[in-house]
Amino acid sequence: MGPVVGEDGVGRCAWAGGPGPMRDYHDEEWGRTVSGESAYFERMTLEAFQSGLSWATILAKRPAFREVFVGFDADAVSGFGEADVERLMGDARIVRNRAKILATVQNARATVGLRDAEGLERLLLGFAPDAVPAPDATTSPESVAMAKELKRRGFAFVGPTTAFALMQALGLFDPHVPGCHRQGAR
Repeated sequence: MGPVVGEDGVGRCAWAGGPGPMRDYHDEEWGRTVSGESAYFERMTLEAFQSGLSWATILAKRPAFREVFVGFDADAVSGFGEADVERLMGDARIVRNRAKILATVQNARATVGLRDAEGLERLLLGFAPDAVPAPDATTSPESVAMAKELKRRGFAFVGPTTAFALMQALGLFDPHVPGCHRQGAR
């Protein structure tokens, strides 16, 4: 599982070898740390919506997700009711999956609830592994523990594989394969 060298002569993780949004996401965001509750809530939401779909689909719909989920403002999304869910179910610009939409509202409420404790950002950062998982891993002991804790705190659609993808996206460890130009640059 080594790097793929693109037409620009740069080595990258295999899924980001060609030009376009996937490569841009790889080069500019994936595996880089973020800050702020809305950034963490956005990544969690997008990883949940990606479950069972291609990441390219989610990236293409990301501007609409940002719009309909009010910039991933947990306060705003936590106030969504049934009329909002129905509105989102009718919006072809996003993935229209009722369970994922309901999970997003539930996760916004859980995010707001974490503010009196450590907050979403600090909670997730607490699961950073001591060692980088293997490049072909899809779960880790830390992602299993993260998923379990998130569920205990009232979050939904956050299984171990989704939690692992979230850890990668947030840069909780360096997810880039050896030889990728982004490896080591978090």
